[in-house]
Amino acid sequence: MDGSLLRDGVVMLGAGLVFVILFRRLGLGATLGFLVAGALIGPQALHLIGDAEGKIGVAELGITLLLFIVGLELNPSRLWKMKQDIFALGSIQVILCGLAVAAIVHAVANVTWPAALVLGLPLALSSTAQVLPMLQSAGRLRTPFGERAFAILLFQDLSIIPLITLVTVLSRNPADQAGPPGWLLFIETVLAVGGLVLVGRYLLRPLFRVIGNLGEREMFVFAALFTVIAAAALMEYLHLSTALGAFVAGVMLADSPYRHELEADVEPFRSILLGLFFLAVGMMLDLHVIADRPLMVIGMAVLLIATKTAILMGIGLAFKMNWRGALALGLLLSQGGEFGFVLFAQAQRAMLIDPQAVSIFSAVITLSMATTPFLMMVTSRFREAPEVKGERDGPRADGANALIVGYGRFGQTVSQMLIAAGVPVTLIDTDIEMIDVAGNFGAKVYYGDGTRMDLLRQAGAHDCELILFCIDGDQLDADLIEGVHEAFPQAAIFARTYDRRALIKLKGSPVSGVVREVMESAVRMGRLALEAIEVDDEQIDRAEDMYRARDRERLRAQYEAGGDLSAARDRIITSDEREALGAATDRHRTTVVAKDTIAVEELGRGQEP
Repeated sequence: MDGSLLRDGVVMLGAGLVFVILFRRLGLGATLGFLVAGALIGPQALHLIGDAEGKIGVAELGITLLLFIVGLELNPSRLWKMKQDIFALGSIQVILCGLAVAAIVHAVANVTWPAALVLGLPLALSSTAQVLPMLQSAGRLRTPFGERAFAILLFQDLSIIPLITLVTVLSRNPADQAGPPGWLLFIETVLAVGGLVLVGRYLLRPLFRVIGNLGEREMFVFAALFTVIAAAALMEYLHLSTALGAFVAGVMLADSPYRHELEADVEPFRSILLGLFFLAVGMMLDLHVIADRPLMVIGMAVLLIATKTAILMGIGLAFKMNWRGALALGLLLSQGGEFGFVLFAQAQRAMLIDPQAVSIFSAVITLSMATTPFLMMVTSRFREAPEVKGERDGPRADGANALIVGYGRFGQTVSQMLIAAGVPVTLIDTDIEMIDVAGNFGAKVYYGDGTRMDLLRQAGAHDCELILFCIDGDQLDADLIEGVHEAFPQAAIFARTYDRRALIKLKGSPVSGVVREVMESAVRMGRLALEAIEVDDEQIDRAEDMYRARDRERLRAQYEAGGDLSAARDRIITSDEREALGAATDRHRTTVVAKDTIAVEELGRGQEP
């Protein structure tokens, strides 16, 4: 491998790591950290690394993967639930802000209207990468305010596709001009999208089903990346947007059982490549142009923030938000976003704007992003306190309050009880046949290993009130439960264990409740047996209470002995305690004595009594 490539990799990753940590600590977000790191190590500053154009070509795959993940988020039920806010509120915001900012750019920068449009419309988009973490950390993502902000961001993410298409239509690049005419391009787009949908339904879903049966996670990663790159390559071959291909690939798999597994597998690649993209954008910033026209950069940033804040506040008021909430919405979404860099790069290749304009307006986006945290802090006392929604049916975790891992007979019973009580659930399992059977009965079960932290996160565990591990076997231990609790402290964790040995493995873990499947069913049979020999209900209740009390003592003794089952030998029900149950029948006494004898023998063999 070329030593210079390794050196460039070390410099880029090292700079990104340092600046992202620093900017996260300052509350400014990772995107801004990557941009500043790229500007510092690039040819305009320390000149530690070069060929930004070559690197951005590879890093743009991060944008493709981002659009794929956005598509995965858009399952039909979620879109339908948020349809008004997404398509009404979102479209009005993009159109009004885009045209207003384009008019300002046309007047201030003295550029042509096509150039003003490809500069102004991208500036109407806000930073999803910056705003969503701010909403989550403030606990407002599931409030009505947070849902509306998310709906606008979602529509902005969707609008990247028509905006890229607009740049292609307006292109002055001879290579683009040599492509098909506009009407043919439209027909090709419709046919390509339709073809991708059919491929997804009749080829991709069966493919992922086969891979799921194999149980090989590496093959899932391989197939997910193949899907994204193949869809993007097809669109590129047809002279269409590669991002459109990735987006359609995501949408056609959004309602499949493999959605969360795909998100978890693609997310690391998306994060790394998107970070490299922003680093490359920072490297391409012409700092000399910015230094020569600082008033232009600062003035445009101020105009951008003021214009978007005013328009968004007006839209919020029109949609019956109070003025404090409308002001907060305007300030929160007042910055430019990461897709602006993508569209500026596309517009430059289309010869609609020159590199100087790209540097200036990229700097405007960067400066506007830097101001958002400060604007939110300065205006905090003027804005309303977070309002908690009565029911948590927001846009994350499929609206679920509970996440159930394992959908066998045990998990089915638990889920049906929760659903009967009106608690929505998200279900995860690795058994493909069980997933198919559940789908036939109207239950939505996602494929994936629920003991993986990344998959739990993608499934929305950070928004759930309950996480229930209903998997069989001996897969849970204290370290896993501790990790889940640290990652999702708001959720109460419940676990199913097979017997007392599996229960002892969870010693010291922050689990809210554990159910031993063999114990509860055995206790139930014991009660039925005592009822059959006509022991009265009060004595049966006392017998069960006594057994459970002794069982807790045995567990405590075994905990203290480090799991040694022989430590519980003498923690059985004594003859004196049996006599305290009252006079039953001789047969009743004989049955209890025999049960205790079996219990002692089984404890000696280290089995469940």
